[in-house]
Amino acid sequence: MMKIALITGASSGLGREFARQIPKLYQNLDEIWVVARRAERLNELEMELKVPVRIFDGDLNQDYIYKKLGIALGKSQANVRMLVNAAGYGKIGTFCEYGWKEETGMVDLNCRSLTRMTALCLPYMHCGSRIVNLSSAAAFGPQPGFAVYAATKSYVYSLSMALGRELKGSGIYVTAVCPGPVDTEFFDHTGKEVASVKKKFRADAKDVVRKALIDSARGKKTSVYGLSMKAAQVASKVVPDSVIVAVMEKIAE
Repeated sequence: MMKIALITGASSGLGREFARQIPKLYQNLDEIWVVARRAERLNELEMELKVPVRIFDGDLNQDYIYKKLGIALGKSQANVRMLVNAAGYGKIGTFCEYGWKEETGMVDLNCRSLTRMTALCLPYMHCGSRIVNLSSAAAFGPQPGFAVYAATKSYVYSLSMALGRELKGSGIYVTAVCPGPVDTEFFDHTGKEVASVKKKFRADAKDVVRKALIDSARGKKTSVYGLSMKAAQVASKVVPDSVIVAVMEKIAE
């Protein structure tokens, strides 16, 4: 069986950083499979990594990429040691500022594609395999001005918690990674200037991924980087949603 790690959204940001760091955790991988739309960025990543890389360039909102991956998984008799669902995007602005295509596009990529990729890979996962889902600290409460994105990350968080419970006893672990703002290309595509408070709390992608991999290796359900984000997680359990909404609305100004 071919031992692989599969990473979506590997052309940039946290997905790209996971591809760089995973070989340090799994030193006996046969290949790393990377999935993203920008083939040229994946080719650059392949040149950088010492582990053999298999490139799947395509749109995760289209059927063909899953068919291609499904065939490759079967032919390779793949043993998926780690699946990292890192593909996703967000648009800053009120719900009415963007058309339905943009809003549902976030839902499709952040939720639907993550769910489909997980379902595709699970039959090829075994005891000791890990699923790492990129959620966000935005999952901890509703966010006016970032409403759809925060809602999609709440879905990822909830799914990760429930799936982890369902897989209990199988030796397959699920970790939801919930960072706050991270210094990546993500905010270059949000459509608006980022609030100054979010800029202030931006974390380094290398540190976020390093902690996520350590937490995944330890079988933790969540990986939350930074004291401020951990405080936000605790607050979300005790503070009413109405208060969280008011605070997040103020931060977004």
